[in-house]
Amino acid sequence: MRVQTGTQSMPTSHVAVHYGVGWHCVRRAEREALARWLATREPVLLRMVGIDEKYLGRRNSFEDKYITIVSNLETGEPLWAGWGRSQATVQAWLATLSPEDKGAIELFAVDMHGPFIQAIRDAETLRHAAIVHDPFHIIKRANKALDELRRETFFRAGSEMRALGRGKRWLYLRAWEHCSPEQEAELQRFLAGNGKLARARQVVDELRGVLRAPDRASMVVGLNHVLRRTAKRANVPMRSLHDSLRNHYREIVALGEHHPPTGRIEALNNNWETLLRQARGYRNLGYLLLKLRFAAVNPIRTEQGLRRFLALGLPPPYRKAA
Repeated sequence: MRVQTGTQSMPTSHVAVHYGVGWHCVRRAEREALARWLATREPVLLRMVGIDEKYLGRRNSFEDKYITIVSNLETGEPLWAGWGRSQATVQAWLATLSPEDKGAIELFAVDMHGPFIQAIRDAETLRHAAIVHDPFHIIKRANKALDELRRETFFRAGSEMRALGRGKRWLYLRAWEHCSPEQEAELQRFLAGNGKLARARQVVDELRGVLRAPDRASMVVGLNHVLRRTAKRANVPMRSLHDSLRNHYREIVALGEHHPPTGRIEALNNNWETLLRQARGYRNLGYLLLKLRFAAVNPIRTEQGLRRFLALGLPPPYRKAA
């Protein structure tokens, strides 16, 4: 039991040294514990689906540099992972679902990656499901346009303006509601030197408010106003943002109608990064997915979560009590 629970907070090699057993013995004990946990899971109706990709970085020998993760938005649990981030990757997961499973799905939350959207729209049995975009990725796209405009502006600026903006990238991209009074004053001094940057920053702050609109009608009004303010072709970075928002208009305004808990997608990414740092990488994608599922379903933040965590190494009937 101690070996199995120790692997949830320490690397496998550390657990092996701590208990004086072999690395493979620790790994086998953890696999068996997670398999027992998975066997006791009751099926959950899948109604809201989150699809996101993870970049694996340059320093690896894998043929694919991305992994696509499919999760249940209502529980935050990852359900499937596959190599790549193409349309075929999502179609491979859809092929594992029965017609009844697809009929129960009401919503997909994805980023602005075209192949993901196309794979869902091409599925005849998913025509009824709504597609929405994760606000995190929408703002990420807007911040990219802001940063491009900032670089373009300071490239042509004089020495005085460059000195004013040096080291201020993080502040320029920071949401206004997250700024302290001192940061607000510093940001106002920075933006007073260039009206073009100030207007672009104001538009992105307005877009943040639009994505929190209480209903579809309010979001339509707000998004249309943002589109009008970014329509000038002379401002190339903001016009690029305009085209991106217009191309994904339907998926963005659907946020106002459905309000899915898309924050769980980014929470899953945090769990992913934590596991990779703890283990210094994984070779077995199925094993990593199983650990992710347990971490998402059984967070150790409450007494009940702690009891479930400790029950990994217990035989029945004690496991049921947890």
